[in-house]
Amino acid sequence: MSVSLIQKYNVPGPRYTSYPTVPYWDENNFSQQLWNETLKKSFDESNTTEGISLYIHLPFCESLCTFCGCNKRITKNHAVEKNYIEAILKEWSLYCKILDAKPIIKEIHLGGGTPTFFSTENLESLINGIFCHASKAENYEFSFEGHPNNTTREHLQTLYDLGFRRVSFGVQDYSEKVQKAIHRIQPFQNVAKVTFWAREIGYTSIGHDLIFGLPFQELDNVIDTIEKTKSLLPDRLAFYSYAHVPWIKGNGQRGFKDEDVPKDDEKRRLYEIGKQSLYKNGYHEIGMDHFALKSDSLYNAFENGKLHRNFMGYSASKTQLMIGLGVSSISDSWYCFAQNAKDLESYYQMLESDKLPILRGHLLTDEDLIIRKHILNLMCQFKTSWENESSYFKEIPEVLVQLKEMEKDGFLIINKNTIEVTEAGKPYVRNICMAFDLRLKRKAPETELFSMTI
Repeated sequence: MSVSLIQKYNVPGPRYTSYPTVPYWDENNFSQQLWNETLKKSFDESNTTEGISLYIHLPFCESLCTFCGCNKRITKNHAVEKNYIEAILKEWSLYCKILDAKPIIKEIHLGGGTPTFFSTENLESLINGIFCHASKAENYEFSFEGHPNNTTREHLQTLYDLGFRRVSFGVQDYSEKVQKAIHRIQPFQNVAKVTFWAREIGYTSIGHDLIFGLPFQELDNVIDTIEKTKSLLPDRLAFYSYAHVPWIKGNGQRGFKDEDVPKDDEKRRLYEIGKQSLYKNGYHEIGMDHFALKSDSLYNAFENGKLHRNFMGYSASKTQLMIGLGVSSISDSWYCFAQNAKDLESYYQMLESDKLPILRGHLLTDEDLIIRKHILNLMCQFKTSWENESSYFKEIPEVLVQLKEMEKDGFLIINKNTIEVTEAGKPYVRNICMAFDLRLKRKAPETELFSMTI
């Protein structure tokens, strides 16, 4: 990959877990009443046909990982668990009062923070409490994020018995120097142990999360990490680009100097060599930064054009309605987004007043819904089309003019009513999506908002 192309396209850009992206939400035209209306509309349209998804944010961690951009609360006091579980179940009960029928849950994902910070007893209380007011869809899929250092066999067995079949473990990198810099000391033996336990218990999809571009990370580190990963053969892999955004995360990402972080062509080489190594070991690229074995449901979803992407990341199936529970969680009714309070104190206070703990949101316009679909297509299928009148918007000619330069650079093929991302263009899919992002083009950010695209 040409250094000049990296320099040309390495600009700040969104990761597109949503469109519009959070900084471009129109909060002035949002209200909780509008959220409730779109929630009920989406629920009525989809509950009995596909079910709904729940994302549950469990924010507590015992120590700070300095690469992390998630909403978290650092504490070693496990007495906080019970109050938080009770708060989530209170929030869920408020949602169930709004809905007209018993929710049918297709997906649950426990994210964080560190979900395995919580005891098995409290996790069991959480899931059983959710199903006091809901039932499981026929082909449900439950998943959680586990920290290899504190995930016990009991965690894995308890969640398996509750219906969980997918688990992802945060690995990042096996280099001791890198681990020390990001404050995530985690020997290979710990990852191997929890991976083998999960397989023995019967989990059908085990994932590892790797990151390239971490401070002090070199090519040999990436190769070594992937070789060790190969020996454990997880079913799917996330190979994320480290987002260096210290202006957002403050001191949490200042445990090292800016010059310690690989940049531009050096960082991209880490990705390209890592990706080629993954290909050689039987992994297939199924979306931005994501790879899977052919036997995994994520690969099959990609092949069948059913891959979906939302605030939880990539999913093998789509639900129109996703409710986010817990501090900072984001809900998506398809027509509207709503985000919870971002600090625990406000979250608890609103629930004590019998209010949904919603901080802000965005009601999608007709234009937003069309653009959202194109960005989802690009992120999940590496192609999009406006052959149907419902997919056309009047700025398409301007988008194509902007994409012409990328076509010359070999990143995509422009046809009469479609575009298709090439193999060379996959690392630049965020840049391609930005050409469709009308809100970003109409109002360029005046301050640093996004991480670099490469």
